[in-house]
Amino acid sequence: MTGILKIATLQADDMLGLVDLVNSAYRGEDSKKGWTSEADLIEGSLRTDLPALIKILQKPGAAILTCSDDKTLLGCVYLQQEGTGLYLGMLSVSPAAQGMGIGKKLLTASEKHARNLDCNNIFMTVIDVRHELIAWYERHGYTRTGQTKPFDAEESFGVPKQPLQFIVLKKAIGI
Repeated sequence: MTGILKIATLQADDMLGLVDLVNSAYRGEDSKKGWTSEADLIEGSLRTDLPALIKILQKPGAAILTCSDDKTLLGCVYLQQEGTGLYLGMLSVSPAAQGMGIGKKLLTASEKHARNLDCNNIFMTVIDVRHELIAWYERHGYTRTGQTKPFDAEESFGVPKQPLQFIVLKKAIGI
């Protein structure tokens, strides 16, 4: 990592790099170098692809924030406004850059984005067996809502190795 970290809205020329970043953070052998890997839970090497990213970005109220240094895309987060709430998903940090505060910077930027949209909360879904990740979000003010959702990822993005479901976490945001 070189230089100062910069948070920005995804630019079109970063799309392919973003696909590589997200996949390296969640799936495949590279992801096992970090602590956010799903590789032991889900077979397959893809978490997303270019058509899937284009599809989510076409939704009204969608944005992807990126974190980079002078040369390298290091992290990202997908945000989707839903009424007075902001859905946070696909928070990804390069396995080589995990533990450097990039995830925290992206959470802070997400909260600022929520306030700019007059949202009063941020919510997300996390795979229920990702205990360390859930605890990390809880340390950053997110709480369990008691809601669960089925794990319904497209088969092209991996097949669960065990039964999985999502839990919903939420954080109130002061406007």
